[in-house]
Amino acid sequence: MRLADFDYTLPHDLIAQQPVSPRDTSRLLVVDRASGRLAHRTFREIGEYLRDGDALVVNDTRVLPARLRGRRAGTGGAVELLVLRAADGGAWEALVRGGRRLREGAVVEVGAEPTPVRIGVRLPDGRRLISLPPGLDMPALLRGAGEAPVPPYIKRVPDDPEDYQTVYAREEGAVAAPTAGLHFTPALLDDLRDRGVDVITLTLHVGLGTFQPVTTDDIRQHRMDREHYTISHEAAAAINGRRGRLVAVGTTTVRALESASGTDGQVAAAGRWTDHFIYPGVAFRAVDVLVTNFHLPKTTLLMLVCAFAGRELVMRAYDEAIRERYRFYSFGDAMLIL
Repeated sequence: MRLADFDYTLPHDLIAQQPVSPRDTSRLLVVDRASGRLAHRTFREIGEYLRDGDALVVNDTRVLPARLRGRRAGTGGAVELLVLRAADGGAWEALVRGGRRLREGAVVEVGAEPTPVRIGVRLPDGRRLISLPPGLDMPALLRGAGEAPVPPYIKRVPDDPEDYQTVYAREEGAVAAPTAGLHFTPALLDDLRDRGVDVITLTLHVGLGTFQPVTTDDIRQHRMDREHYTISHEAAAAINGRRGRLVAVGTTTVRALESASGTDGQVAAAGRWTDHFIYPGVAFRAVDVLVTNFHLPKTTLLMLVCAFAGRELVMRAYDEAIRERYRFYSFGDAMLIL
């Protein structure tokens, strides 16, 4: 398939700029793969489509305040750092904006009491290594000086940083939220448990691999950047011992489950990196039902959804959502694909 096969036109005013409140009052487009039928519901009604014995798997990664704004030491030029993940030797990988000409060894000062961040070597895909002086801790710097790394199509950082976290976010390490989970509330999760749905957590730290653009016309030539996931022995046992369907909340959860599953559909406990790229033609071995948001055109996330439900049905659902004026992207509405 070609990259253009995953393109569509979205009116700009359908890009959600803030979340709805309460979270579970967002809209839900239900897509039935067997019949092709579409239904318009509210997210808090999702329990009507889940069954006693189903396993609902969520990604409990927590978003780091990974965006640092600073000034180049000596010149005062504005520089923005998006800290991606730890690297060897105490360094960190980052995307650097406004600093294309920053040479190795240049210093960017960030924070109210300026902390020097040294720019290191260039890495593939435009990344740089960065480092702090001995004795300083990057997570602590991010907590003190960082901002939530909301996507560029969201024009204002949320007043409450928790708006860009799921209610079950626990394991710090992501640079973007697993946004399909933003619709759940504690009360809704309790309601699902009361219906006999088992809620299970895994962790995949969302990184560059999730939002890295596809630049090859033949999508099969795209290479995903790796992301780290963890599935505990308890979670694997609960998933494999379920009586019903495996319901994945979000594309990141799908990638973790499918990366850890064998040909028999059993999910193994693991803590490892994955660069698994799921696009039409790649078989699913574990996931039966998908909860997901509406994704940007030409992205690996949209390709994964098309692999799960079929490109024709997914694009028809997107056309319907646009006609019905659903809200799109991170703070937008959701789909349930059965």
